[in-house]
Amino acid sequence: MEALLCKKLGDPTLPLDDSSPFTLITTHPIPELDSPTSVRVRVRATSLNYANYLQILGKYQEKPPLPFIPGSDYSGVVDSIGPKVTKFKVGDPVCSIAALGSFAQFIIADESHLFRVPDGCDLVAAGALPVAYGTSHVALVHRAQLQPNQVLLVLGAAGGVGLAAVQIGKACGAIVIAVARGDEKVQLLKNLGIDHVVDLSKGNVIESVKGFLKARKLKGVDVLYDPVGGKLTKEAMKLLNWGAHILVIGFASGEVPVIPANIALVKNWTIHGLYWGSYQIHRPIVFEDSLKETLSWLARGLITINVSHAFSLSEANLAFSALKDRKAIGKVMVIFDDKKSVRSKL
Repeated sequence: MEALLCKKLGDPTLPLDDSSPFTLITTHPIPELDSPTSVRVRVRATSLNYANYLQILGKYQEKPPLPFIPGSDYSGVVDSIGPKVTKFKVGDPVCSIAALGSFAQFIIADESHLFRVPDGCDLVAAGALPVAYGTSHVALVHRAQLQPNQVLLVLGAAGGVGLAAVQIGKACGAIVIAVARGDEKVQLLKNLGIDHVVDLSKGNVIESVKGFLKARKLKGVDVLYDPVGGKLTKEAMKLLNWGAHILVIGFASGEVPVIPANIALVKNWTIHGLYWGSYQIHRPIVFEDSLKETLSWLARGLITINVSHAFSLSEANLAFSALKDRKAIGKVMVIFDDKKSVRSKL
């Protein structure tokens, strides 16, 4: 089978030559079923997440031993099942998340870790759902307990988790304010019916949001969803209501923000650190229920997944470049079994 092997830590955007951390292997052994309840999935699509990028650089909190096949969330079709598998049959469309290994044509998973893709859902889109939409759903619904008519402010709103957050916010009945950069990203957010969109390249975030809040006779922001960090977090804190929730999702800016504890005390803020992957270990019921609900929402059209860039496995460095350079609007995907090059923007 075809697989992408990470043999050394380094920049995943480099061309696939001696300088690259990757080796593209076309004759990698197809994995065998390793337990009575294991399932082999033929991968159709796998999603790129910022965590994958950091892991290959060696800067993520989880550092697997070399060599490894990277990759986390994916979708595909059941290829083979163990003798005690009861939930799936060969040919079923599924999606899941793995610690490693989805940058390959086949992957092994226990049936308890797989989710059936509902009828009517695009299989490629389902491969983009688990991490981005799972993260945002657990953050907003389980942790912040976002309520109808509360004000949600989403930073980095055109990225993978950001675009998921604004849609889940709308599905929850919240008033959603989105911050992004560039005309194309802003237009997509407006097309999704977001209540107010701020273009970072054209105006002051604080002034724009304050103007919107005043026009709507709203006091401030109830929930801050922050995958960016840095200066933008510091600015956004000026907009928060008493009793607001701050969701710390990540640091795409490269700068970890400082949230003053004295202000958090006076304002009665609740600060949530969210490492979504650990829910699979510590709160598996929340993890499973969240993915089932987001798949249901996808099937019902309450959320949509925007795949802005798709590549073949041999173009993985270009996929990571699109992620690193913030060209993505929504998700960047690696797609298998496509006869033509899928390098161009969808």
